Amino acid sequence: VQLQASGGGLVQAGGSLRLSCATSTRTFTSATVGWFRQASGKEREFVAAITWSGSSAYYADSVKGRFTISRDNAKRTVYLQMSSLKAEDTAVYYCGIKSIVFRTTTERLAYDNWGQGTLVTVSS
Repeated sequence: VQLQASGGGLVQAGGSLRLSCATSTRTFTSATVGWFRQASGKEREFVAAITWSGSSAYYADSVKGRFTISRDNAKRTVYLQMSSLKAEDTAVYYCGIKSIVFRTTTERLAYDNWGQGTLVTVSS
């Protein structure tokens, strides 16, 4: 499964960006998909996740109320709408598919098939 993350860029603090995670693989539409981010020198951390139907979404406390995850299974794409961006949101953002059943939705090790990542830089 190949995931393609896109939509990153340079934005001022308080601004918005929308990231996309796309694939051509049909199994994507039956899987929970998560967004994680990795700032320079830090470990990859959970940001948000959405179940296959879109009925449930999960967020890290640091992004609640500012980020919204959604998906369009017809387009095999998951989105991350980011608003009120802060300098501390600067990171490479990755999407992955949750394939490890016995791990929780917020655990990095629950996911694989990571895409190449997209860089988000927020200037203060």
